[in-house]
Amino acid sequence: MAGMKQSDNVPDRCTDRVVSTVSSAGDVLVRAIVATQLVREATSRHAMSPTATTALGRALTGCVLLAAGVKEQETIQLQIRGDGPLGSLMAIADPQGRARGYVSNPAADPRLDDGTFDVPSALGRGLLTVSRRRPRWPAPQSGTVELETGEIAEDLARYLAHSEQVPSAIGLGISVTPDAEVEAAGGFLVQALPGADDDELARVEENVQALANLNQRVREGVSADELVDLLLAEMGSRARHSMQPHFYCPCSRRRALRTLSLLGDDELRTMADSREPQEVRCNVCGERYLFGSEEMHLLLPRQA
Repeated sequence: MAGMKQSDNVPDRCTDRVVSTVSSAGDVLVRAIVATQLVREATSRHAMSPTATTALGRALTGCVLLAAGVKEQETIQLQIRGDGPLGSLMAIADPQGRARGYVSNPAADPRLDDGTFDVPSALGRGLLTVSRRRPRWPAPQSGTVELETGEIAEDLARYLAHSEQVPSAIGLGISVTPDAEVEAAGGFLVQALPGADDDELARVEENVQALANLNQRVREGVSADELVDLLLAEMGSRARHSMQPHFYCPCSRRRALRTLSLLGDDELRTMADSREPQEVRCNVCGERYLFGSEEMHLLLPRQA
């Protein structure tokens, strides 16, 4: 698969991993992921409720699954804009497995009567947009579908079927404690390839249905390779390729300073003259950058 490297070593069960392969007959593509450390790192950088943690974890895991099959230097951005208390949600990933994301209201925490984290209610009604970006493209290529269920896996599958005409099955399992600690995160993507045999498709559909307890499997420590084995039971697989997904944010002090430079001259001058340090905080990773009066003055145009 584009952007994926063949693994030289047997992955540790506790290591995040994306594994991609095709069934022996070449009819079905399967991609499986364990992303516990990635989701834990991304969500721990913010004061997030368990429901918000679950929602972002699903989005990040699904975004990595999509990005694992794109070309180099291409990125996938998944954005959900709903009218629920969570507000907007964004996840970004690339074919190297680097991913990041955030929600606009991480404190939102709707629950069902039994205490289950209610992600559909947190998201509400709205739109799911998936954008593909490359450095040389003048603009991203995007597709949008309505949030039909608020279950991110189901809505992503609908996006792939409607916007990209690729029949797909997606499963996302995120286990989060009442204290918002990420215990485990994983999932899978299954796609029918052109000309797929009906018997092969029926077999993989049965295997997908047998994974209805994905959350439990992930919590018990199933590996990405084991997920592939379950999805391709009695079908076999060709060579497998894997990579390690991880949290990555490209923010830097230089980028933060560039953000300040977008302010108007009068506002910049007022801030600089106040001699109070100014803080710029990255929405994605929570990193804070402080700038003193001298640095602020350097952003102002020189007077003749």
